[in-house]
Amino acid sequence: MRNCKLTPCVLVALLLVGVLHLEAAMATDFTYGEALDKSLMFFEAQRSGKLPSDQRVKWRSDSGLTDGVAQGVNLVGGYYDAGDHVKFGLPMAFTVTMLSWGAIEFRKEITDLAQMGETLWAIRWGTDYFMKAHPQPNVLWGQVGDGDSDHYCWERPEDMTTPRTAYKIDENHPGSDLAGETAAALASAAIAFQPYNSSYSALLLVHAKQLFTFADRFRGLYDESIGSAKNFYTSSGYSDELLWAAAWLYQATNEEYYLKYVVDNAVYMGGTGWAVKEFSWDNKYAGVQILLSKVLLEGKGGAYTSTLKQYQAKADYFACACLQKNEGYNVLKTPGGLLYVREWNNLQYVTSASFLLAVYSEYLSAANAKLTCPEGQIQPQELLNFAKSQADYILGKNPQSMSYIVGFGSKYPVHVHHRGASIPAVSVLQSLVGCVQGFETWYHRPEANPNVIYGALVGGPDQNDNFSDDRSSYEETEPTLSGSGPLIGLFSKLQSLNGINVPGYNRGSPNSHNQTIPSPSPNQNEKQVPNKVSGTPIKFIHSISNTWSIGKITYYRHKVILKNTSQKPVTDVKLLIENLQGPLWGLSPTPEKNTYELLQWQKVLQPASECTFVYIQGGPQAKISILSYH
Repeated sequence: MRNCKLTPCVLVALLLVGVLHLEAAMATDFTYGEALDKSLMFFEAQRSGKLPSDQRVKWRSDSGLTDGVAQGVNLVGGYYDAGDHVKFGLPMAFTVTMLSWGAIEFRKEITDLAQMGETLWAIRWGTDYFMKAHPQPNVLWGQVGDGDSDHYCWERPEDMTTPRTAYKIDENHPGSDLAGETAAALASAAIAFQPYNSSYSALLLVHAKQLFTFADRFRGLYDESIGSAKNFYTSSGYSDELLWAAAWLYQATNEEYYLKYVVDNAVYMGGTGWAVKEFSWDNKYAGVQILLSKVLLEGKGGAYTSTLKQYQAKADYFACACLQKNEGYNVLKTPGGLLYVREWNNLQYVTSASFLLAVYSEYLSAANAKLTCPEGQIQPQELLNFAKSQADYILGKNPQSMSYIVGFGSKYPVHVHHRGASIPAVSVLQSLVGCVQGFETWYHRPEANPNVIYGALVGGPDQNDNFSDDRSSYEETEPTLSGSGPLIGLFSKLQSLNGINVPGYNRGSPNSHNQTIPSPSPNQNEKQVPNKVSGTPIKFIHSISNTWSIGKITYYRHKVILKNTSQKPVTDVKLLIENLQGPLWGLSPTPEKNTYELLQWQKVLQPASECTFVYIQGGPQAKISILSYH
């Protein structure tokens, strides 16, 4: 290389260019709504099982259709974990919990972006699988596929030749961490679905309660029962998952039993003892502490206030450590300003922490409270500002000027460590790609991946902000479910700060896939748990059959089935329908306010017979109850 000398004038000019470039980068205002949409597409790319006709990721096809057959159980569905084809239950469940929490806390923001349908579909793809994997109260199938054999092969999921061995936990082989996290996922999903599909919500809650009881009664580490998971997702303990599950069940049911559980076990299980600087698929303490702080901040602590204050003190520790205001006991940061927790796939810890800070900011703001740090009191807005700084780093405001979400921005990783993305689709390359051939022909190929896996959050840069866009650098280029789960809520909140209009981005088509709220599948083995009015033979099955947006308002077509569950005919049914905002078909109004009756030709409901009515409105479902019947 030729030696060059920089004169003072040239040096000043270069510095000025650098400053101007930095100022331009600082002024960058990202389109978080676009990043959210692409993140949701990543979950479609990770789908296992029979894919729907409206699948947007067209280079994927059906796969894993015999999962569970050898064990006599249907385990088709769910998500592949990362760039491989194993379905690991623990990180998958944590991902669904994060998706659900985002849908709960930022429901308005996601709805305003016309993404609630897509978000619930992402949740539903996981929860349907979890319920199939939970065929008995004390049995949970926690993994499909073996990590060791799977990693020996590089092949498309559609071509899988590796063993699809399934592993379970039960009374004799417990896994409190796995069962607890799955209970948390189902309980949080029940809250997310409640305004849209109360039947499905109730079904989720049945499974969540059973799994929590199983986790609490038969205690043990899941990776002691499923040894195949130990080299990939080793559990550091299960006490946090038990507290986590109980906290979510309290949110879902408002039953004091669950609140008393987290209070009575606060010390023994470390809830008020562990001060942590990490929130992840393995360590839930910070999430428990912030979720229980909500109870305190809402003034619902009652007799448990003293212990809940101890939980909040630890929540503050986590938040202060992220904000670098914890008297030196802080989370490490890279020179470029990124939180740095682990060498392997560090961005998953960044997204979970950022989401948690955004949620805590909401809780504190709602209570007109401040964050108390050793270095002083902090306004809630500062937590959100810090979460935004981390999101902006991920999207391109970093020393590499690299977006770490594939397909977002002008510069992003193109050699993603992902089997399906690195080999042409079955529709393009119709011949089988074998185990060894995949490595020889596609893994070591220097060119970019033939399939763009939109929305994939890669592992990210190292502690010095350096990044190698190399398929073999899996610590940096492999995406994971658990890294993307928190992004939906985070991006929706950040987009709301900039306004909802996203240039060149239209999600308003009534026929688009994201506009349909998932309803119970007719092929589902489990029976639906409907809304059953106490003391009556009538039960309701409430679902949503369509949805669309007009301007900023999203409208839902609600379908309600009334079924006579008794052995006798039921006549003169009168319904009270409250909070109805739009038109209704299939019932006759009566002179009484908000009161309806069955149509003339349906006055008599025979045993086991049913009738249907529909209504349209924006937002949550109407409240329906039986006034009278004969």
